[in-house]
Amino acid sequence: MSSRVAQLQVLLEGVPLPASKQELLHHARREGAGPGEAALIEALPEREYGSIDEVGETLQPVQPATPQQQSEQPEPESGLPPGGEAYTEPSPAPGAVRDLAD
Repeated sequence: MSSRVAQLQVLLEGVPLPASKQELLHHARREGAGPGEAALIEALPEREYGSIDEVGETLQPVQPATPQQQSEQPEPESGLPPGGEAYTEPSPAPGAVRDLAD
């Protein structure tokens, strides 16, 4: 299926975007799409597509699904950053040993 989707994306090169499903189908047929490519476009949901990659992703998702609920709060801070206060020192001397009397 992935090679068919890739072939369809090549056929859709040059289509004015955003494009509806019908505009995609019309463009693909003008470019010589066969019945297989036309069937892929006809399987698309009715909406506008902003990129050819969006068409491919709709037909065969490759991106990981996003979680439904993204309102989770981050974990609270767990203490001082690595290196303690030296973490925020503007120009620490790397490898230098500080006198504890400072």
